[in-house]
Amino acid sequence: MEQQKRGRKRLGNKKRYHNVMLRFNDTEYDKLRKICESYGLDISKRGTISPLLRRLILQQGSEEKDRLPDTSNLAYHFNKIGNNINQLVKLAHRKNLRSPNSSLQNEIQITNELLYQLLEIINEK
Repeated sequence: MEQQKRGRKRLGNKKRYHNVMLRFNDTEYDKLRKICESYGLDISKRGTISPLLRRLILQQGSEEKDRLPDTSNLAYHFNKIGNNINQLVKLAHRKNLRSPNSSLQNEIQITNELLYQLLEIINEK
């Protein structure tokens, strides 16, 4: 008769190497506690939250509309705008202008309005 192995079941090639740590504020933690209570789990016991979150996350498929938009191109354009503003400021200092002329103020105002519109578009998504 074979002796049964004791202890935790071996995961084999399913071993989990990646660690994710979450922090919750009070309201988020209350929501998590209510979710655990709905499944009949005690949130204070060690090892109850991870399997629940893993099951909830991995069973749901992500839809295309739920994904975040690619903002790398937007960040590139923001950096270019910042570079242009820096060049304008350097030019104003080089010419020793205490107050920029009206055309420069208009350009800065237009740039600020465009930046505000971009931020509104991002916030809508």
